[in-house]
Amino acid sequence: MSSSSSDIAIPAAAAGVLVLVVGPSGAGKDTLMDAARAGLAGDPGYRFARRLITRPAMAGAEDHDSCDEAAFRAIEADGGLALSWQAHGLSYGIPVAELSGIDAGAVVIVNVSRAAIATAEQLAERVVVLNITAPVAVLAQRLAARGRETEADIAARLKREAPLTAQRAEIVTILNDRSVAEAVEELLAVLRGLGRGSV
Repeated sequence: MSSSSSDIAIPAAAAGVLVLVVGPSGAGKDTLMDAARAGLAGDPGYRFARRLITRPAMAGAEDHDSCDEAAFRAIEADGGLALSWQAHGLSYGIPVAELSGIDAGAVVIVNVSRAAIATAEQLAERVVVLNITAPVAVLAQRLAARGRETEADIAARLKREAPLTAQRAEIVTILNDRSVAEAVEELLAVLRGLGRGSV
């Protein structure tokens, strides 16, 4: 029995989307990402990349994988990291395996530094920068409430915030100056839209 299946064009699986979440200190980025992760739990079309950081795991802080600087450099030299950068005296990395969902058509969400955007833009066909921010007065108030820095330190931190630029990635901004529920609703709408290809 002959088959003509070779004459039928079978489309390749649609490539997914790499979402780069950025934002200044005090914007509430981690809070919104945690809520979005909970809202999308169980949906294989969305994956939140787990970071490797040269910082011990701490209660109340981001859930991440930890290692010392020597181990981090060894993993990096061995090609195990798709992205890496330094900030606040620590090294951060995104393991290659964490981005594997992109080829399977998933929306992969990654918390990165603005300094990593240029490199990250080369990692997927479609890249979206999701900028979570807030007015300067709100950022200053939230940073002060954390109690980790002096007023002068906060002012210096806000002043040196780098401008957001991207060569080919789309930029979507969420202004987080309202309730967490409202901001999360907008964030989830953006992510679900990306999953449907409508954003």
